[in-house]
Amino acid sequence: MATTRSSSIRNFFVAAILLFLIHGVSSFYLPGVAPEDFEKGDELKVKVNKLTSTKTQLPYSYYSLPFCRPEKILDSAENLGEVLRGDRIENSPYVFKMREPQMCGIVGRIKLDAKDAKEFKEKINDEYRVNMILDNLPLVFPIQRQDQESPVVYQMGYHVGLKGQYTASKDEKYFIHNHLAFTVRYHKDVQTDSARIVGFEVKPFSVKHEYEGNWNDKNTRLTTCDPHAKHTVVNSNSPQEVDDGREIVFTYDVEFQESGVKWASRWDAYLLMSDDQIHWFSIVNSLMIVLFLSGMVAMIMLRTLYRDISKYNELETLEEAQEETGWKLVHGDVFRAPKNSDLLCVYVGTGVQFLGMVVVTMMFAILGFLSPSNRGGLMTAMLLLWVFMGLFAGFAAARLYKMFKGTEWKKVALKTAVMFPATIFAIFFVLNALIWGQKSSGAVPFGTMFALVFLWFGISVPLVFVGSYVGFKKPAIEDPVKTNKIPRQIPEQAWYMHPAFSVLIGGILPFGAVFIELFFILTSIWLNQFYYIFGFLFLVFIILLITCAEITIVLCYFQLCSEDYLWWWRSYLTSGSSALYLFLYSTFYFFTKLEITKLVSGVLYFGYMSIVSYAFFVLTGTIGFYACFWFTRLIYSSVKID
Repeated sequence: MATTRSSSIRNFFVAAILLFLIHGVSSFYLPGVAPEDFEKGDELKVKVNKLTSTKTQLPYSYYSLPFCRPEKILDSAENLGEVLRGDRIENSPYVFKMREPQMCGIVGRIKLDAKDAKEFKEKINDEYRVNMILDNLPLVFPIQRQDQESPVVYQMGYHVGLKGQYTASKDEKYFIHNHLAFTVRYHKDVQTDSARIVGFEVKPFSVKHEYEGNWNDKNTRLTTCDPHAKHTVVNSNSPQEVDDGREIVFTYDVEFQESGVKWASRWDAYLLMSDDQIHWFSIVNSLMIVLFLSGMVAMIMLRTLYRDISKYNELETLEEAQEETGWKLVHGDVFRAPKNSDLLCVYVGTGVQFLGMVVVTMMFAILGFLSPSNRGGLMTAMLLLWVFMGLFAGFAAARLYKMFKGTEWKKVALKTAVMFPATIFAIFFVLNALIWGQKSSGAVPFGTMFALVFLWFGISVPLVFVGSYVGFKKPAIEDPVKTNKIPRQIPEQAWYMHPAFSVLIGGILPFGAVFIELFFILTSIWLNQFYYIFGFLFLVFIILLITCAEITIVLCYFQLCSEDYLWWWRSYLTSGSSALYLFLYSTFYFFTKLEITKLVSGVLYFGYMSIVSYAFFVLTGTIGFYACFWFTRLIYSSVKID
């Protein structure tokens, strides 16, 4: 009976691990919204989202351009993450009937004045794309690769227009995409006649529409697009120019196609990983670094330390005892409190807060709770987790502070609660003012700003104080060896043991473990693509943790062996310096991969990347610090000190 039970438990764990490897690595998720069934003839309402551009990184609301409008514009309720992303979801004049194809539907007509023409030209010049939503699915533009066997690649939204020249003319003109050929894919239920939407695609065209007689709103009969005469738009051979005084007629076609894709898998096309081999290469590359470092740590721990400890613990003669060498020599100073110890406590506490937020967010993402269908869900979850992790930040900072014989725990708690968020908030506020000046929808409204401040001071700060109170009430962590009253003089160090050199060297390997994955993350943020391979990201994050810990331990051991006991801050900075390489890489990415030309957009990019780099510094620095803290306590508690 016991054997059967143990084998069933074993089988369960094997199945769970396989499920994670299969689904977690290839972006398994639970759909974030309930499916909606549509009968034939049901009304389908298309919503419009922000206009986006990878050249400016400044989103604008759809109706900031003089497109045709519905009778009344209604805003959809947005969560905190959506507002921070600059999403502005509104209703549109595009209305479909389920499984009822439509040809040459007229949306409306506009006549451009000089101001409207200038706005359209600016957006076309900056390569802005229009984003729409149907049944919570974003509109995509399919692109067939040159290799016909490769799957179709989807781009988010369609371009507002394009620049071009007429034949035998050198003048560059601006043309608008005023005819949209929509394709709605649906999965039909076998038992009932209802269907679910599983795809929403578009092919945009620029057509100079003509019509008979006078304009009569939607009853006008177009000669350039007439369903009765079977005359449809299939190309942009006679495009619609954008200029002062031009009349533009907006039209659309809707085609419905049955699909074998089930509703639960409808996001797979959007999240298609055509380059998963690169991710595996990234992980193998990172594992090589980890194996190399693990080998070094194992060699230090097993060979060097074992030999050292056994030698130190042997019954020594008086002369031998006086001739101590290496790391044992600094045992009386190694746990001496560092300069600015309260600041170190603050940074370690903040790092613990950040580590907790990242781990829990990644767990939720792997389990699929942060599905891409839940727009803004990832950012909302990270903000809320950051706030609640303040409890652990306060606890970690207070525990370390008490070990340093500190008494003013409230001051450290306040610094932990305020210092890092205040720096981030100050940068964010300046960037938001710049976005506001550009009249972009990416500017965070006053109400949302107030909500962020409330989360910070109303929830996070009190939780940090609660954590600090609990942490300070606990007994202080005892040092394994006594600290001498008079500090020992540190001998002159070799050039390669100089703090600046060893700190900069220490950051290379943690950065090397993540830089390939970093490329995909930057691409998803700045080039408007989905990133949903959290299985891969979690593996890379684990590798980062191990790399940060091991490189710090190795360099800390070499430092102690050269009789330099000032390891507290150096352990934090050693792995934390990987943030410098992250920022340098983001600079390289800016000049090689992005086409940003506006000064404001460049300032936004480097502003946000400085925030990311600062957060990465705090995270990796804390990992390195705790690894070194554990290592020093372990080795000094293993030797007999007279």
